[in-house]
Amino acid sequence: MEGLLLAFVTVVAGAASILALLLCAQTWEHRRFARKRVTETSRPRIPQVRVCVIVPCKGIDLDLAENLRALFVQRYDNYELRFVVESAEEPAAETIARLTEQFPDVDARILIAGIARHTGQKVHNLRLATRHLPPDIEVLAFADSDARASSQWLVDLVERLERSGAGVATGYRWFVPRSGSLPNLLAYALNSSAAMYFGARRRHPIWGGSWAIRRETFERLQLREAWQGTLGDDVVATRVVHAAGLGVAFEPRCMIASPCDYSWSTLADFVRRQYVLTRLYLPRWWLLITLGQWLHNLAFWGAALLSVVGPMRGVAAAWLAAIYSLHVGRGIVRARLAELYLPHHAAAFRAARWFDVLAGPLVGLVHFVGML
Repeated sequence: MEGLLLAFVTVVAGAASILALLLCAQTWEHRRFARKRVTETSRPRIPQVRVCVIVPCKGIDLDLAENLRALFVQRYDNYELRFVVESAEEPAAETIARLTEQFPDVDARILIAGIARHTGQKVHNLRLATRHLPPDIEVLAFADSDARASSQWLVDLVERLERSGAGVATGYRWFVPRSGSLPNLLAYALNSSAAMYFGARRRHPIWGGSWAIRRETFERLQLREAWQGTLGDDVVATRVVHAAGLGVAFEPRCMIASPCDYSWSTLADFVRRQYVLTRLYLPRWWLLITLGQWLHNLAFWGAALLSVVGPMRGVAAAWLAAIYSLHVGRGIVRARLAELYLPHHAAAFRAARWFDVLAGPLVGLVHFVGML
């Protein structure tokens, strides 16, 4: 019996360690690619094609005015802004109107989408905003109201789209916790680990808060029609773009600061929504993530239990130490990436970075519970 248990632990813990090593390699590759892109100084200037930036808004996000203000001061010379709300009574509408008055030289407008029927409200807003586009628009860019782009964001996003040859260019978010509460720390760690799946290759998911697509591609793929009756904008766009054989290029310079202040209930809603949308629209990805989390949690927590009780405490403790060391290594790389991406926010997530380094198994458990 003890021999069978030893074999089982060796197989499960060995497989989990191999998976952790692969994730370490991916995290290191992400850092290599990000450093290369972020520190690159000599970049050929591309023609500034006409861009329509579409921003769906709902409610009052943290630092909403500053987040939206960042879109009015882009260093891109040839763009227009379309803010889309459910109704004129939407709380964000007043903020948008005030900013539009403050920046009269920016071509910006508010669109009233109305209440969604048989589709998600954000998807409904995007479908309305892309219905009647001016003929001179060549690129569509999408941003979220809960994230704050740098003034160079649109230049970098369009440059990546034009030079990569991919169908879509995307950025991602990096959470900036408003406080050191445990829900905020967990949200930071969950999000930073997800960011590591992006890299130099071009088979990425699209993140709805920072992406761009050529208008011709958008219309050829009938993406607006594909959104009809769905709940998620970016997961559906990812499915359609990949099905067409087109790449999604990640741009590290478009990693956006996203302030967060979660309670336990809002964190649970956030985690559940991510997995539900992935399961509905990207089932293969969901299955791979699920299997990986099952393997990781079974190996780590099983080894933790056997290192305390049972006849093979020494072997279990060795596997436990190996898996945890790989967690810590990945966390250290992510901590350095936080400094690379958002050096001006270093003080805001100092505690979160340490939590991310040391609490990897707990974060994995939250992933697992979110799936359940």
